[in-house]
Amino acid sequence: MSRTLPTVVSNALDDPTIHPFFAVELLFDSPNEIRLWTGVGDLDYDSHTWTGSGNLMAISAIEEGSDLSVKGASLTFTGVTGDILSLALAEPYQGRVCNIYLGIRSDTTALTQMFSGYMDQMAISESAEQTTVELTVENRLIDLERPRIARYTSAYQKSIYAGDEGLDFIEDLQDKEIVWGKTVG
Repeated sequence: MSRTLPTVVSNALDDPTIHPFFAVELLFDSPNEIRLWTGVGDLDYDSHTWTGSGNLMAISAIEEGSDLSVKGASLTFTGVTGDILSLALAEPYQGRVCNIYLGIRSDTTALTQMFSGYMDQMAISESAEQTTVELTVENRLIDLERPRIARYTSAYQKSIYAGDEGLDFIEDLQDKEIVWGKTVG
């Protein structure tokens, strides 16, 4: 599927020297949001501070097809610090939003979203030298595969909108015989 680049990204690509990077946003409960980028040092962008991870973060290939197939991504963080590890162990992460961006640094900094999905599974492996966290992320299209449990009953309607009487007589209509038009004798 073709996409249009935002103007700020197109303008940044015209600069004589550009520095592309990736950025990842893991939206745990506030204030535990984690924003990382593949550079060194802190990056201030859009009133958020993104922490540089250098070569310690890897992102799998992000695929997109012309159909509505669901394709996820995988993030690998190497050399995870103790405070990030304790957050990963303590914070509920499944179903939380993860955004992956492509960024360009030149005279200005520009980010464009490449992927948005939900955190699914986290695998933590520890050794004497380092800790590695691998996080799989499902595409937002996964919501299309989830069943929607809704019933056209009065009880279900009232559980959503208390006092709504719009479906009070729906159960009486189920086996009701309705005579329509003129009877031929």
